[in-house]
Amino acid sequence: MGDSAINSFEHEATELLNLMEESLLRLENSPGDEALINAIFRAAHTIKGTGGVFGFDNIVEFTHIVENVLDRVRGGETQIETNLIAVLLGCRDHMGVLVQLAVNGDEELSDDVRQEGNSLIAQLTPFLDPNARVVSQDEVSRMIAAEGGFPIDDEGNPVVFDNWHISMRFDREVLQNGMDPLSFIRYLRKLGEVSVITLYDELPSLEITDPEHCYLSFEVNFDGEVEREQIESVFDFVREMSEIHILPPTKKFSLFAEMIEQLPNEEMKLGEILVKCGAVTEAELQAVLAEQNQLNFDPDRQARGETEKKLGEILVEHKVVKQDVVDAALAKQERIMDQAKSANRVIRVDATKLDRLINLVGELVIAGASSNLLAHKLADEKLLESMSSMGRLVEEIRDSALNLRMVQIGETFTRFQRVVRDVSKELGKNIQLDITGADTELDKTVVERIGDPLMHLVRNSMDHGIESAAERRAAGKPEQGVLKLNAYHDSGNIVIEVIDDGRGLSRAKLIAKARERGMHVDEDNMSDNDVYRLIFEAGFSTAEKVTNLSGRGVGMDVVRRNIEALRGTVDVESTFGEGTTVSIRLPLTLAIIDGFLVGVGGSSYVIPLDTIHECIELSEDEQKEVAVQSYINLRGEVLPFLRLREFFNDRDSEVHRENIVVVQFGNQKAGFVVDELLGEFQTVIKPLGKILQKLKGISGATILGTGDVAVILDVPNLVQRATEMAEKMQSQLHHAGRSTPKGGEAPVLH
Repeated sequence: MGDSAINSFEHEATELLNLMEESLLRLENSPGDEALINAIFRAAHTIKGTGGVFGFDNIVEFTHIVENVLDRVRGGETQIETNLIAVLLGCRDHMGVLVQLAVNGDEELSDDVRQEGNSLIAQLTPFLDPNARVVSQDEVSRMIAAEGGFPIDDEGNPVVFDNWHISMRFDREVLQNGMDPLSFIRYLRKLGEVSVITLYDELPSLEITDPEHCYLSFEVNFDGEVEREQIESVFDFVREMSEIHILPPTKKFSLFAEMIEQLPNEEMKLGEILVKCGAVTEAELQAVLAEQNQLNFDPDRQARGETEKKLGEILVEHKVVKQDVVDAALAKQERIMDQAKSANRVIRVDATKLDRLINLVGELVIAGASSNLLAHKLADEKLLESMSSMGRLVEEIRDSALNLRMVQIGETFTRFQRVVRDVSKELGKNIQLDITGADTELDKTVVERIGDPLMHLVRNSMDHGIESAAERRAAGKPEQGVLKLNAYHDSGNIVIEVIDDGRGLSRAKLIAKARERGMHVDEDNMSDNDVYRLIFEAGFSTAEKVTNLSGRGVGMDVVRRNIEALRGTVDVESTFGEGTTVSIRLPLTLAIIDGFLVGVGGSSYVIPLDTIHECIELSEDEQKEVAVQSYINLRGEVLPFLRLREFFNDRDSEVHRENIVVVQFGNQKAGFVVDELLGEFQTVIKPLGKILQKLKGISGATILGTGDVAVILDVPNLVQRATEMAEKMQSQLHHAGRSTPKGGEAPVLH
């Protein structure tokens, strides 16, 4: 079996398992939704069928029982209830384990895995039949064989054929028509080795036996390197006077799987797929199609209200092909139909190839900037025009390449439906998850690395934030708590919010806890947000007791570090008794951004363009004013600012003219005082080395067209520093009785 086929199976099974989980969670709230029930059944059915074709018996045996229960649900014989949903979710998880073991080549199940499977089957059995006995996974393979109509031995185990198996049933008049059944067996012996079992079950008593009639049937084990059509051609002359079933060797089934996967992704009927992969011959297909047509247009069947016979059902009933092969063909057909319905063509690309493309595009941006700089130095109009056109193309290529890595955050959010369900039951709370902004896109790398921090925040909100039903009743709240996940774009960033309507954070309790841990807390000069940020300190916890979920002070500090590693920030807003909102602000991409280049002294700095609000040129009087304070009056609004020359200790040249670049991060504004405004610049982000990673105010570096290195500013960190400095100075001026900036009394900083 080729690795590519196994990889395709793994990818498809993972998608189906995710669909199964999502549909089960939705079904719990809408138990009568037939579309969801059918989606869950199809997912299990496809995994079982494809797994059977690949020879993954453990998957087939376990999923067979799950499929039977789901079939009863579809037929209305079993009702959806909370307990059944819980068991099916457990089965979904176990199926995921079996898939991973299968693709890794682990055929033998460990005792723990087998015990888990038997336990789940025991829990499923009452939903299958109230009077059914509990079976184990070891017995399921015999059930499958019996249901499929394939031979079983004296002990009830399925017979596995290493050779072709041919069942020969002849009409009574075959001898009268000049056909000798033994002649077919003799001809088969010319093609390979033959062993024959003669069946006498239809032989009557001697008194009524007609010597011109054939009462015997034959089961032939045939070993020969031939194709199905060649065996079928042996019986061409007796086709209308016999019933011949040709069962391929076991090794053929894996070949059918590969051939089905290798068929072109064109719309095909089931019969076409089976013929093209070699599982069914054209003659067998035509015979079964004729029987299907006759059955489905039978007036008596229609009068009885019997459902139409499907082609796959008849093929399996006549033992022309195994159910597993039919399932694999149906799965292939369904995938092709889904692709045809979709307007967009989807191609799966290895993530490493995509990363390499982004890196190459980054180098192209740097090379383009260098060429553009050279063109300006040469002052050649034609060259400048050509470089302008190339610059636009490079920008389009950059945007298109980055869009390839953009994915919706909805898939990450959806995973928490299961988490909220399981954890709320573990805590004995009634919690509903609301998701908004699921279609918001961000870089795939960011999505992959934000999962763990979000998990900590969600579990923490459920454990610490949302109260028990009794507490909520006493507080006049609905018994059901609400946890919300929200995402939206803001100023070139993505904001992810975890919101709960729980008890909120207590300022007094947080300060008391901090002092208890020996932390220095200046209560009078700390804003509420400063106090709330204490929860992100290492080892800090307000839990009254340690639980399986939280209380050890481990997790929230990890959340902050992981988010900061993504060049993001995390903030907390809370109202005691009403709830808490944790906001994560992250860059949309970690690779290439639009930047604004500024000069300070002898150095160049890049400010992310999406954070810039406006640029202001300072007059001589304003330059003198900003030289002695940390904020200015900007149209009646106090604007804190930071002098980058002083912050980075860059005094290599004299200052002739200064400008303020006004940036905005979230709800906060600040200004950066710079010497030169050098214009927009496509910025390829290069990570800093380990020695420089601890530097404050810097998030990365980039290479300019000249080959020089420019520093990318960490806007969130610098805005926070500017605000803190301005607040400190304003407080000092207030205590000294001095005025605020020129232009009248300015509002207090928030």
